[in-house]
Amino acid sequence: MTQTRQSERDQVELSRREREARRDIRVIGDPVLRERALEVTTFDRGLRKLAKRMIRIMHDAPGVGLAAPQIGVLQRLLVYDVDDVDDDPRVLVNPQLDEFSEETQETDEGCLSVPGVTMPVSRPVSLRVRALDAAAEPLEFRAEGLEARVIQHEFDHLEGVLIVDRTSRSARAAALRELRDREDAGLRGAVGGGL
Repeated sequence: MTQTRQSERDQVELSRREREARRDIRVIGDPVLRERALEVTTFDRGLRKLAKRMIRIMHDAPGVGLAAPQIGVLQRLLVYDVDDVDDDPRVLVNPQLDEFSEETQETDEGCLSVPGVTMPVSRPVSLRVRALDAAAEPLEFRAEGLEARVIQHEFDHLEGVLIVDRTSRSARAAALRELRDREDAGLRGAVGGGL
């Protein structure tokens, strides 16, 4: 098989996996995205399988973070994979965020649950994270930069908050208008990744 043919097959496979992942992700308008997720109380094989499934969906979508409510599971679980942090994706169960920096930064964010649009969101540039991993082992660390932004974004999903709630009124109106136009054109979620 030629290298070109293999590359074409790889592209087809990636495209298929992305479509499947996007079918699993709930999008704006789904009421589950507006609910506060419940504390995880059972740390078992099912939780570990859920975390692995979320990591697969996140990578396939593609995105750098995913919270359980985004796939319709109202549990306080999020996963993320920021290249400059570790080689492995991180799993945070029942996360708590505090010690936010006074310094903030406004950056355009996308979201797998608000597909195809980005909007400016201001967030603290660093914070302390306390959580459990999927085996109920405690984690505590300071997150900065992109890692801090991704964690805050995914934590918002656990609280029923979307990026449209974190941006200016005019940016929210423009994003919602673009979403309506894309839906009218039959392009729901066709392009654009997210956190």
